[in-house]
Amino acid sequence: MRKKSFTKRSYQAYLYLLPWFIGLVVLQLVPFVSSFVYSFNDYTVGSKLDFVGLANYVKLFTKDKDFWNSLKVTILFALYTVPGKVILALLVAMFLNRNIRGINAVRTLYYIPSLFGGSVAIALLWRLMFMDNGVVNAMLSKLGFGSISFLGDTKLALPTICLLEIWQFGSSMVMLLAALKNVPKELYEAADIDGSGKITKFFHITLPQISPILFFAILNQNIQELQNFTSPYTITGGGPMKSTNVLGILLYKEGFSYFKMGYASAISWIEFAIILVFTLVLFGSSKFWVHYADE
Repeated sequence: MRKKSFTKRSYQAYLYLLPWFIGLVVLQLVPFVSSFVYSFNDYTVGSKLDFVGLANYVKLFTKDKDFWNSLKVTILFALYTVPGKVILALLVAMFLNRNIRGINAVRTLYYIPSLFGGSVAIALLWRLMFMDNGVVNAMLSKLGFGSISFLGDTKLALPTICLLEIWQFGSSMVMLLAALKNVPKELYEAADIDGSGKITKFFHITLPQISPILFFAILNQNIQELQNFTSPYTITGGGPMKSTNVLGILLYKEGFSYFKMGYASAISWIEFAIILVFTLVLFGSSKFWVHYADE
């Protein structure tokens, strides 16, 4: 009887898991494998697969100047955004880690921007704000400053988009705030007895104690920003002069504007490899600065 009951319950569990499994296979596994196959073929939409081996990859690395530009822009985008977002999230989390009146409402206000993360509407709003005749330039004019071409200057366009990403620091802030609340107060009390200052306590108590969550925040944001597409595409479309043309935009144009799915798939696998390398570097460096409770 127990065996029959267990079998019945198992079938029920599998039925509940079936929609997720179908979604995993159809929406993730099949496209994942298909893109790998396409990357070795000269394939356009509606045509047959024409196996070309490593030709797409060779072209990317030896002939395509746009690829090298997009690679540079993508790495700069991540280098600007990830440290800025995580550092700001940590500073705000430390500010909010207080027992003061109305602090819960303040925490909610700081988290709200992250609810719109990746939103096309927010990216369009950001574009309207930083246009030549936008709100920001109007405010600068009121203060007596000249108009600044935030989105038309090749040196300012990318940092302007990065500001949008940094502004949406709420998810990292919430994780770091939870980590700060779990730091044992006894450690700070012992440091006070020893006469340690705030800076010493921050580097020798706070950072080591929250380092696992800090590592996860950096890792998560790094993966997210290296494959970012929505903000650069919506705000500048990759311009001016391709100064914001990240790999995601290059991939999109090759695949859905020129319908070169084989070439676009090769770009996607290069992007995957870059993310993997950055992730492995982070994991490799973690042994030097991430401290876990059981160590």
